[in-house]
Amino acid sequence: MTYEKYSLVFKALSDKTRLRTIGLLVRSGEDLCVCEIADSLDEPQYKISKHLKELKFAGLVEEKKEGKWVNYSLAAADDQFKKFLFKAIASIPQEITASDEKRLAARLSLRENGHCVVGLQSKKWGTILMQIDKERRI
Repeated sequence: MTYEKYSLVFKALSDKTRLRTIGLLVRSGEDLCVCEIADSLDEPQYKISKHLKELKFAGLVEEKKEGKWVNYSLAAADDQFKKFLFKAIASIPQEITASDEKRLAARLSLRENGHCVVGLQSKKWGTILMQIDKERRI
């Protein structure tokens, strides 16, 4: 890796949404569909897609298409730098990541046979969000 490549990695992670996205991938340990990431972070799909493109360009994520779904996973941690980087992201305190993680767990509950089958902001997701909001107010 050259200094330019390291610079791209740090630039990619300097954005809060991209850092949160990588955090979801690190903590979930599995591929995530764009719509699962967007719903988990409560961000529009176009914004998440743009950020995922930056993360892919920096070599931090990999893309895999399955029919109409596009899934993302962490790039292979094939060197010490990426291993330490992903470990550092995983160590972000849980009180900071709790909301994203709760929404992701709820969003993943909509999967069938381990695959995303519900698009962005579906009725099922809306029902789950209302329950999450109700629990937050209690």
